[in-house]
Amino acid sequence: MLKFYWLFVFILVSACAPKIEDIPLPIEIEDNFSSPGVAPIEERWWLALNDPQLNQLIELALTENFSLKSTYNRLEQANITAQQSGAELIPSLAATFTGSQQYSNTGNSSPFSLGLTASYEVDLWGRIRANQQAAELDALATIENVKTAELSLSSEVAITWYRLVEQRSQLSLLAKQIKTNEDNVQLLIARFASAQATAADLYQQKQTLEAAIGERYTIHSNIKVLEHLLSLLVGKTPTTVKLPQKNYLPDLTEQPITGLTSDLIQRRPDLRSAYFQVQSANQRVASAIADRFPKLSLTANINTSSTDLQSLFNNWIATLAGNMILPIVDGGRRVAVVDINKAKAKEAVNNYATALQTAVKEVEDSLVQEKEQKQYLLSLNKQYTFSQQATQQIRLRFMYGAIDFLRILSTQISQQNLERQQITAKRQLIEYRLKLYRALAGGWAIQKSSTDMEKSDG
Repeated sequence: MLKFYWLFVFILVSACAPKIEDIPLPIEIEDNFSSPGVAPIEERWWLALNDPQLNQLIELALTENFSLKSTYNRLEQANITAQQSGAELIPSLAATFTGSQQYSNTGNSSPFSLGLTASYEVDLWGRIRANQQAAELDALATIENVKTAELSLSSEVAITWYRLVEQRSQLSLLAKQIKTNEDNVQLLIARFASAQATAADLYQQKQTLEAAIGERYTIHSNIKVLEHLLSLLVGKTPTTVKLPQKNYLPDLTEQPITGLTSDLIQRRPDLRSAYFQVQSANQRVASAIADRFPKLSLTANINTSSTDLQSLFNNWIATLAGNMILPIVDGGRRVAVVDINKAKAKEAVNNYATALQTAVKEVEDSLVQEKEQKQYLLSLNKQYTFSQQATQQIRLRFMYGAIDFLRILSTQISQQNLERQQITAKRQLIEYRLKLYRALAGGWAIQKSSTDMEKSDG
């Protein structure tokens, strides 16, 4: 029996396991990005914006958002699947116990029996280990997917928050513009009464005033819709949460360091997930190939029986057996499984290449958009300065009767539009920076408390 035991152990440790290969880059990528940047990027990238209200909203979203909680559930499922896939590497053990009471005219008897059965498939070609390693790699990919979901959520919260702040800022500006237009209407009423202005001048100014009032309704609607979306992102039902109040956009800090493209590949969770998926697909190819080879199964049995419990272990018998199963004809099923998994592996490589290209594109897009948006904002600021100077000159000439009111009205409308455009352009500049942070960010360690929270919710 001891010889059989050591033979059993030797077969277990001698079974081969497929190696997890490193995956080379499937495409050519430049070493550096077009702009290097100067500011270190923090793990929790939004802290660089120095916005306490945004910090509060993102932290709330990362703990309360139900879509994010769903990703934690998928991670838990992937971990359980990985554990389950490794169960075949451990021999299964089953026990049976029977006892009965028999009555007859010759006497009574109470036979008892006890049996233990162990079975195990020897992983000669690494099929089981390949499946286990594939499941473990899937779990690693799911961890990166959770990090990607966290990054996407934090970015969406920030974008929504600053769109809301922009609309609030527009509302504050609009209130000032409405007051200016109302003052102009009163001025024209007085000038019309003294025959210094025409009815057309008065009606045009009233139309400008009413247009600003009408714009206010649109902004009110936008604010409510954005508040509802932001409530949803932080895991709350709309109208049930009080959101922070802020009506001015922050100034941006220095542009973050972009670093090497190789750093980005190792850092971004979506790229790491795609990388693990390629490795997992390769392991499933190895498993499908190994499934075409013979399988060796071992069984061990120990049985004992007796008419009473006291002598149950006095008489026992043990057996150790093995059988080899060799697939001969299966209609090409196993070959088809290999081909399917090879096709899936090629698909995973192509998905990885696409993810790499997309990642580089996102960084470069954000860099060029931020650069050009800064120039556009500078241009708007210059236009606004010129508009102010022109307005002063035109008003002065109007007071002396050198020009009609139409010139004043035209210049005023242009200046007010520029004021609104400046706010929108600044928000767009912030949004491009948010996209750059999102494109460069590498995520952060998943907190254990999040998983615990999910378990407690279940």
